[in-house]
Amino acid sequence: MMSQFDGAIEKYKDEMVKNLAVRTRVGAVEELTITFEDEEHHLEELVDINRKPNMVLLNASAFPQIIPNILEALSKSNMNLNPQQDGTIIYIPLPKVTKEHRESLAKTAKQYFVKCKNIISDIRNEHIRDLKKKEGLPKDLTFKAESYVSAIQKQYVDKAEELLKAKQKELLDENILPKGR
Repeated sequence: MMSQFDGAIEKYKDEMVKNLAVRTRVGAVEELTITFEDEEHHLEELVDINRKPNMVLLNASAFPQIIPNILEALSKSNMNLNPQQDGTIIYIPLPKVTKEHRESLAKTAKQYFVKCKNIISDIRNEHIRDLKKKEGLPKDLTFKAESYVSAIQKQYVDKAEELLKAKQKELLDENILPKGR
């Protein structure tokens, strides 16, 4: 159970690192998941990616039929990207850091927290169900075990909430804005 809780927290941390940076990371674009021929691939496996100042260029000439899938994945990515297509080249200007962008990222962080909290609750519920299925356990022992599992769940939810608060503080801190913005 504890390893499942730890896994939920680690997945939450990974999502925040990958998807909630103030500046859009080129690595996040490269790791974007694209569905192609009923299989999932990272974007970097399907296209040539070139970095320019404040811009990412995707050359999809090897698989031009995948361009609509790429554009859809970029629009659903919560990275505040506005891709432009010219033939088999997709231009992705990296967005300037604005207050609205920061607030949007903070909302997305909250969504990731809620998702993590739900996963932790599901793990708790699964273990409580398993506990109740056990035959021959005294009721007081079952009650104590349920209380223990619930207390551990609360610790992990509190840990996730601390991560959320720290991330929101980082995202909404105006002093982190890059110079010239």
